[in-house]
Amino acid sequence: MEAKMTFSSMRTALVLGATGGIGGVMAEALLARGWHVRAMVRDPIKAADRWRDRPARPEWIIGDAMVEADVVRAAEGAGTIIHAVNPLAYRGWGRLVLPMIDNSIAAAARAGSRIMLPGTIYNFDPASQTLLHEDMLQHPTTKKGAIRVALERRLEQASARGVSSLIVRSGDYFGPRAGQGWFNQLLVQPGRPVRRIIHPGAAGIGHGWAYLPDLAEAVVRLIEAEERLRSFERVHFAGHWDADGHAIADAVKRVVGRPDIPVHRFPWWLTGLAAPFSETMREMREIRRFWRSPMRLDNSRMVALLGAEPHTPLDIAIRDTLAGMGCLDEIVAPGRAYPSTSIG
Repeated sequence: MEAKMTFSSMRTALVLGATGGIGGVMAEALLARGWHVRAMVRDPIKAADRWRDRPARPEWIIGDAMVEADVVRAAEGAGTIIHAVNPLAYRGWGRLVLPMIDNSIAAAARAGSRIMLPGTIYNFDPASQTLLHEDMLQHPTTKKGAIRVALERRLEQASARGVSSLIVRSGDYFGPRAGQGWFNQLLVQPGRPVRRIIHPGAAGIGHGWAYLPDLAEAVVRLIEAEERLRSFERVHFAGHWDADGHAIADAVKRVVGRPDIPVHRFPWWLTGLAAPFSETMREMREIRRFWRSPMRLDNSRMVALLGAEPHTPLDIAIRDTLAGMGCLDEIVAPGRAYPSTSIG
């Protein structure tokens, strides 16, 4: 039986994946807006250590997202479940992703929660679908895309049984705590001054990026607009659109004050050589086509719901990202003061 929502439960969220990039930033945004946040982790001591430098911390609950009873117990009394768990380095997607969403659906059905799922563009065909609307037909061309379609289909089917959900699709993540991602693991090397940039895209091809603090702010504001959301809601986060494949690299050069930093293209051919021996390389190779075609997210529904999308100017977002990664000698250049976030 669905639990009755109270004011307390409506302001309580369970975050699955709080030690990762998107889940951690979502938890921070919720805490900053006064929510009570629970975070289910297998090792609370290790999780607490990762959070030791943050101003507010969630309530740690021991559990495994692969165990339905654990998720049901952790979600009791929560109005929202942030389903931000992802297998590390793409390993085990086929075995793990769908059982985990099924467990979150079971927990949401018991608690009366709305599930929030961070979405991607992998549901679509990069060769034929370049401007992506929220409810357009999905044509996955990869195994990862097919799994993404199945995830969303499970949530849509659950909405007919009274389980509400919110899917927020976005481009590739970047930010001070983005975790595993193209920017934070490939474009620049964490913990070192920027000496070179390795870019997976092609010159002249547009690509979408999501600055995680903006995305998290948008998600929390959407969750707080519960009365305006449909039972099964899809929303697109436009983020930063790199129209020609140069904008992100150029912003890095401006922020570090080094216009001469070389930009190297990612050697995709290496993923082909390593694919027979590495699941991660096989999954990465599938993604190549999303860097060869411009796929832009239409955020009309986001704007209709919120009035405007949270948006930090690109150079400020890059500056904060590099500072958080330990790649800047000085966080703010002499004589300049940046606000941490600008909402437009």
